[in-house]
Amino acid sequence: MEIKSKIEALRNELRTHNHNYYVLDKPIISDYEFDIKLKELQRLETQYPEYYDATSPTLRVGGSVTKNFNTISHETRMYSLDNSYSKEDLEDWEKRMQRILGDVDVTFTCELKYDGASISLTYEDGKLVRAVTRGDGFQGDDVTANIKTIKSVPLQLKGDYPSKFDIRGEIILTLEGFAKMNQLRLANGEEAYMNPRNTASGSLKLQDSAEVAKRPLECLLYSIVGKNLNFDTQYEMLERARSWGFKVPKVAKHCSNTDDVMNFVEEWDVKRHDLPYETDGVVVKVNSLRHQEELGFTAKAPRWAMAYKFKAEQVSTVLNKITYQVGRTGAITPVANLQPVLLAGTTVKRASLHNADQIEKLDIREGDTVFVEKGGEIIPKIIAVDFTKRPKNSIPTNYKTHCPECETLLVRKDGEAQHFCPNDTGCPTQITGRIQHFISRKAMDIEGLGGETVELLFKKGLIKNYADLYTLTKEQIMPLERMAEKSADNLVKGVAASKSIPFERVLFGLGIRYVGETVAKKLAKAYKNIDDLMVASQEELVAVDEIGERIAESVLQFFENETNLELISRFKTYGLQFSLSEEQLESQSDTLKGKTFVVSGVFESLGRTELKKLIEDNGGKVSSSISSKTSFLVAGDKMGPSKRTKAENLEVPIISEQDFLNMV
Repeated sequence: MEIKSKIEALRNELRTHNHNYYVLDKPIISDYEFDIKLKELQRLETQYPEYYDATSPTLRVGGSVTKNFNTISHETRMYSLDNSYSKEDLEDWEKRMQRILGDVDVTFTCELKYDGASISLTYEDGKLVRAVTRGDGFQGDDVTANIKTIKSVPLQLKGDYPSKFDIRGEIILTLEGFAKMNQLRLANGEEAYMNPRNTASGSLKLQDSAEVAKRPLECLLYSIVGKNLNFDTQYEMLERARSWGFKVPKVAKHCSNTDDVMNFVEEWDVKRHDLPYETDGVVVKVNSLRHQEELGFTAKAPRWAMAYKFKAEQVSTVLNKITYQVGRTGAITPVANLQPVLLAGTTVKRASLHNADQIEKLDIREGDTVFVEKGGEIIPKIIAVDFTKRPKNSIPTNYKTHCPECETLLVRKDGEAQHFCPNDTGCPTQITGRIQHFISRKAMDIEGLGGETVELLFKKGLIKNYADLYTLTKEQIMPLERMAEKSADNLVKGVAASKSIPFERVLFGLGIRYVGETVAKKLAKAYKNIDDLMVASQEELVAVDEIGERIAESVLQFFENETNLELISRFKTYGLQFSLSEEQLESQSDTLKGKTFVVSGVFESLGRTELKKLIEDNGGKVSSSISSKTSFLVAGDKMGPSKRTKAENLEVPIISEQDFLNMV
C-alpha cells in the first residue's frame, strides 16, 4: 500500500508541474528536477505493473505504434464555419439571426481563429478516453495514443467537471517550436517542413507516438459539446474549461455589439504578429448557448458563429500556362499554372481561374504577371493582372472549345457559370471521377480502394463504371502493380461490405448532379425507395423540402438516361440498398406531412435537435422563422417574447412540448 501511495503522490505532483509549465506557463521546478521525478515514476510503474493508470504522466513520452488508425464517428458533428471579411458581413449576419431570434439583445464572444489541425477530445469521469481528428466532420481517425503525448492535453481533469463531454480545439505548432524542428532537419541534411499547420496535422498521423512526443505540439481548446453541461454562455464555457485544466487562450473577449467585435478584430489584426502561433482571423460566436441552440445549423455551418478573416496575403508571379480540368460531372475548370511562389507558408504553383467569365473580366492571359491571394480560401486565386508588366506580344485568351480529355465539343447552358463536357458516359475523367465519388467516405466508403487504384483498374480495362466494381475478383486484381494477395483480398471484401451501406448514401454515391449529402437524405426520406424516386415528376420533386427546379431537373435527367437505369438494375442484382431499412421506416410517418413547425425555447423531455428530427421523421418541415406559412410554434421554456408576439399577430397556433408529442 505504501508503494501505491508513493506512485499516486508522484503522479499528482507531476500532473501539477505539467499544468504549471505547459498550460499556465509558470513552472516552479527546473526541467532537471521534473525529469528526475518522471524517471522515478517510470521505474516504480515498471516494477509494479499492477498499479497501471491510463492517465499517468509517464504516457506522455509515447512508445505505442499505430499501423492503422481506426475511423470513429463523432457523436456530435464537427461543422465548418462561414466566413466574413467586413463589418457589413457581420451586420448582415446579425440581421439574419434577429429574424430567427426576434427582438432580443444578442452579445458575442470573440476568440482568435487558430491555424492548426482540428481535434475532438472525449472525457469520461474526468479521464481522456478518446481523441479523434475532424475528418469530414461526421467521422475522423482515432489518434488517442498520439494526443496523449501532448503536454497541454490533460489526461486527468481537476475540479467540478461533467461526467461525459467532448471538447474541441486545434493542435498547433508554435512558431519557435517549428523553427527548432527545421533547424534540426537542415542540420541532418533533411528537407525543411513548409509550414506549422501542415506539420501539426501530419504529426497526428505518425505511427510511432514516441516520435509525436518529440514534437512541440500544443492543444488550444474552444468548444464543449455534451449534455447537462451546466453553463449558459460561450464565455463561461471557456472559463470553466480553463479551470478543469485545459489550455484556453485568455485573449477571448465578451463583446456587446458588432462595433466591439470590429474593435477586437482591428486590435488583433496588428497584435497577431506578436503571437507565438499562427492565426488567420477571429471567430465570432453568439454568447448565449440558448440562443445558439435556437439558431441551430445550416447543412454546413452553425448559424450562430462566423469566422472573420484577416486581410489576405498577396504575392505576384508569372502565369506560365492555362490548362483545363474536367470534373466528375463534366464541369470544366480553367487552371493557372504559375511560376512557383511562396504564399502564406505554402509554395503555390497553381490557382483556379473559375470560368470563362472570370478570365474575360480580368483579361487574364498566358505570360501575364498576376496577383495571387490566399486569404480565407484554401485554394489560391488570381485577383488581378499587373498590366504594367504585360508582354508586348501578349495574346488574348480564347477559352477552350473542346474537352481536353475526349475532344467532345463543350456546351454552356443559359445561366450556367461553367462550360461542360456532355460526353458523360465516354469521357475517361468523368467516368473515373464518378467512381472515385462513389467509393468516397461519405458515400460507399469502400475500404482498400483509393483514387489511384480506380485509375489503374480503369486503364487496365477491369472497370468501365462503378457497377463493375462488384464483379471484380481477387485473381483479376492481384497481377496489378502494388497489389499483393492481401491487398486484393481487402479490396474485394471492402466492395462486398459496401452492400450494407444505407440507401441515402447509395443515392449520394450515384453522383447525380446537385444531389449532395443533405439532398440525398431528403429524397430518400421523401420517396423511401429508388423505384418511387425514379418515376417522380418534376412537380412532385419540387414539393420536397429544399428541392428546387434545378435539382429536380437534374434528377429527372439522370433517370431518363438508359445507361444509368442499366447500372441501377445491375446494382439491384448485386444487393445494394435501394430502400430505407425497416428500422428507418418504423421511425418515420406522414403524420405531419404538409405542416411547418418553428421550435423555440428549452424543453423538458427532448433536446431541440431531437424534437426537430421527430418533426422531419414524421413528414413535417422545420423552419427557423415564423411566417404566415407556419403551421405551429412549439414553445418551450425561456422562449423570446417577440416570437410569441409574432405568432399571435399571424394567428399561428402556439403549442407545448406535450401537445406536440400527442400529435405524433
